[in-house]
Amino acid sequence: MPGTAPGPEGPALRLALVVSRYHGAVTGALREGAEAAARECVAAVGALDVTEVPGAFELPVAARRLAASGRYEAIACVGAVVRGGTPHFDYVAGEAARGIAEVARDFTLPVTFGLITADTARQARERARGAGSGWTGNKGHEAMGAAIEMALLFREIGAADGGGAPGSPAAAREDP
Repeated sequence: MPGTAPGPEGPALRLALVVSRYHGAVTGALREGAEAAARECVAAVGALDVTEVPGAFELPVAARRLAASGRYEAIACVGAVVRGGTPHFDYVAGEAARGIAEVARDFTLPVTFGLITADTARQARERARGAGSGWTGNKGHEAMGAAIEMALLFREIGAADGGGAPGSPAAAREDP
């Protein structure tokens, strides 16, 4: 997608998508859903950069690096964690959620949580439904849709006070 197409209230959005490769059949469908959501908002989205990470635990650190670059107005994170017979699920899911929320707060940037946490692989697949369902229930599509909505809201808020949207590439920021 070109980065120069005009979007609502200014230049097109520049977005990032961070995708976990673990549980690839599920996360592949989440990625497709997120990319479809970006395409549906073609007037607003100028560029979508995709970064893959090994697993859900790595989502926050990649999101932090992307946020610190100052190039993005929103970041969507997608992945899947399926409960097993050990407490590993709780640690990975909890730290991924905490880390993603922390990045959003630290950078005042929309960083959305599209991490499926499921008891079974079947549940995870159901929450990553593909285009045949019209993307209904696809958590990747939902996460990207929320990222776009929040980025546009931040622009509106920033325009109302005469400044750039907090966390936007135009706003100066420091990596905490």
